[in-house]
Amino acid sequence: MTALGPAGSGAAPAGQHPDTGAAGRRGVATTARGGAFGLVGSAANALFGFVLVAVVTHGLGARGAGAVFTGVAAFTILSNAFKLGADTALVRFVSRDLELTGGGGVPGLLRTSVLPTLVASTAGALVMFFSPGLAGWLLPDLDPDRATVILRLFAVFLPVTTVSLVLLGATRGFGSVVPFVGVEQIGKPVLRVLLALPLVLLAPSVVGVSAAWLAPGLLGAVAAGLSLRRSCRARPGSSRPPSQAREFWAFAGPRAASSVFDIAAVWIGVILLSVLGTSAQAGVYTAIGRLVTAGTLLQLAIRLAVAPQISRLLAGGDEPAAHHLHRVSTRWIGLFSWPVFVVLAAFPGAVLSLFGPDFGGGAAGLVVLCAACLINVGVGNAQTVILMAGRSVWNLGVAGAAFLVQLGTGVWLVPRYGVLGAAVSWGLAIVVDNVASALLVRYRLGFRTVDLGYLRAALVGVGVVAPPAFAMRTIFGDSSLGASLGIVLAIGAFCASVWRYRLPLGVGEFFGALRKRGSGNSR
Repeated sequence: MTALGPAGSGAAPAGQHPDTGAAGRRGVATTARGGAFGLVGSAANALFGFVLVAVVTHGLGARGAGAVFTGVAAFTILSNAFKLGADTALVRFVSRDLELTGGGGVPGLLRTSVLPTLVASTAGALVMFFSPGLAGWLLPDLDPDRATVILRLFAVFLPVTTVSLVLLGATRGFGSVVPFVGVEQIGKPVLRVLLALPLVLLAPSVVGVSAAWLAPGLLGAVAAGLSLRRSCRARPGSSRPPSQAREFWAFAGPRAASSVFDIAAVWIGVILLSVLGTSAQAGVYTAIGRLVTAGTLLQLAIRLAVAPQISRLLAGGDEPAAHHLHRVSTRWIGLFSWPVFVVLAAFPGAVLSLFGPDFGGGAAGLVVLCAACLINVGVGNAQTVILMAGRSVWNLGVAGAAFLVQLGTGVWLVPRYGVLGAAVSWGLAIVVDNVASALLVRYRLGFRTVDLGYLRAALVGVGVVAPPAFAMRTIFGDSSLGASLGIVLAIGAFCASVWRYRLPLGVGEFFGALRKRGSGNSR
C-alpha cells in the first residue's frame, strides 16, 4: 500500500520522488493502469500465440509450420516497414499536441500520416503479388505454385494491416492503450486460433493456415478506425496549430528505418534458417521466439503506457517527473521480468517440450537468449525515452548497428550451428541495442536508471529466484518434475521477498495507482 503523509504536509507518497508534482504522479498512475491492462493483453497475446504455434506445429509439422511462419515473418517486417515510422510519430506528436493545444492539430497529423503509408504499402503489395520468383526464394521447401499463392495472399492483406497499425498509433497518442491491446494483443490472436484450429483438424494446409492468420486483420482495421474516431470526437481541440508535416516526417523518417531493424531482429533468424538451413529449424526458432517474447510481456505493456506520458511531460517542461517515471517503470519491469528468464534458462528443454518432441534441440539457443534478455529488461524502455525525446536519429543509429551485428553474425553462424547460431546472433544484437540505448539515455539525456530501488529489484528478481530454480535443476535435471518444483519454490521465494520489501521496491506505488480512478487522459 502507498503510505501518505499527513494532510496538508505536502509529503510525497513513499517511494516517490518529492519533486514529481501532480503531473508526475498522474503520469505514474496512468502508466500503472495502462501497464496493467497492457499486461493482460500481452499475456493473452502470448497465451494464444503459444496455442497457435502448438496447433500449427502439431498439425503441419515443423516443416509446414516453418513455411507458415516464414511468410508471417516477411509480412510482419514489410508491414512495419511501410508504416514509415508514422505510428510512433503519432504517439509522440498526438500526445504533445494534446498537451499544448488540446488536440487541435490531430486531424492534420492524421492527414499527414495515413495517405503516405497507404500508398507505400499498396506499392509494396503490388511488387509482392507480381514477383513469383521471390516466393521461390523465400519458401524453397514448398512447391513453386503453392509458394506463389502464399506470397500473393500475404500481399493482399498488406495495405489494410499497415494502415491499421498507424491508426492504432494515433489512439495511443491519446493516452489509451485499450484499442491497441484489444485489436493487436487480444482480438487478432484469439481469432487466429479460432480460425486455424478447425482448419488444422479438418483440412491442414499451409495456405489455409496462412489465410487464418491474415483474416482477422480486416476486423482489426475496422476496430482501429472506430476507436480513433471516438477519441477525436472526445477531444476536439481548442486551437489549430500550423502544419507539422515537415517536423513530423523529420522524426518519422529515421523511425521508419529503425522500426524495420527492430522487427527484423525478431524475424530475421526465421528467414535465415529457412533460406540457409531448413524449415524445421525455422519452426523450432519460432517457438523459442515465442518464449522470449513471453518474458518481455510487462516491458511491452509498460512501453505502451509510458510512451505518451513521457512525451507529454517533456512537452510540458516537467523533466524531473519524466525522469522519475522512467526510473519507477524500469524498476517494475526488471522486478517482474527477470524471474521469467531465470526460470526459462534453468529448464529450457522442459519448457520447449511443450511444443513437441522435435523442439528439444533449441534448448541451448533459448538459454543464450535468456541471458541477453536479462540485459534487455534491465534497461527498461530506454529506446522509448530516446524516441519520445525526439531523438529518432539516435534510435536509428543504435538499431542499425545492432541489426548489422545480427545479420553479419547470423549469415556466418546459421549454416554452421543452425538454431543456436541464430540465437547467438540475435542475443548479440539485443545486447548492443540495449547497452547503447542505456548509455545515450544516461549520458546524453540525463535519465538516471540505476538507484537503490533498482538494485533491490535486481537482488529480488535474480538473486532470490535463481538459487531454488537451479537447485532443482541440479537435483532433478532439465525435466518436467524439476521444472515444476523449481517454479513453485522460485515463485514462493519471490513473492515472500516482494511482500517483505514492497515499499522500498515501489510495489505499493504501482498497486496504489491501480486502485485510483483514471485521469481524463487515460480513458
